[in-house]
Amino acid sequence: MIDFADARRTMVDRQIRPSDVTDPDLITAMLEVRRERFVPAAQASLAYLDRDIPIDGGRVLLKPMVLARMIQAMSIASGERVLDVAAGTGYAAAILARLAGAVVALEDEPGRAKRCGELAKEIGIATVTAVTGPLNAGWPALAPYDAIVVEGACEAEPRELLSQLNEGGRLVVIMGTGPDGKVKLYRKDRGELGSRALFDASGPALAAFAKAPAFVF
Repeated sequence: MIDFADARRTMVDRQIRPSDVTDPDLITAMLEVRRERFVPAAQASLAYLDRDIPIDGGRVLLKPMVLARMIQAMSIASGERVLDVAAGTGYAAAILARLAGAVVALEDEPGRAKRCGELAKEIGIATVTAVTGPLNAGWPALAPYDAIVVEGACEAEPRELLSQLNEGGRLVVIMGTGPDGKVKLYRKDRGELGSRALFDASGPALAAFAKAPAFVF
């Protein structure tokens, strides 16, 4: 039988810390949140491996190192509002809830969003709100957001999400699909958006952020 607590410690010590993740609150959150709860039962033994873990409908739990570096890059402060796009079953939302004041977990499939909300309640998190809607539209009803994370790869820039950033807000996303993907950090300062590439990474392509087909004469 797997000792999941030991597997979490090993994940943090061998995947998270060596990847320059130093935020003590983030490390504590990743030690506390039981990743195995957020994958299908048949895949629980894979939960702490250095890989994306499929959930359903093309969603995955991003590999721990990639997720941790993305979250750390946003420098989330207590009390901030975070939008988690393509939240899946809510693993990242559970991590974010330990750092922020409130988390809106957006999914485009009602069953998945419902499961995300249920899991948050089961583990005692009251600050996660699971909602259903088009991923590329964000969730304007609760905007603006201090931080937005997109759990997947985008071909097209997430412009509507960027428009929902608060002043000083940050958005982190994997831009580009396949081996050419890079995690990119956007920041809104004085009404202007700036961005920079952080590190190479890959993730499942999100259809909502696919490039429009080019017109061919």
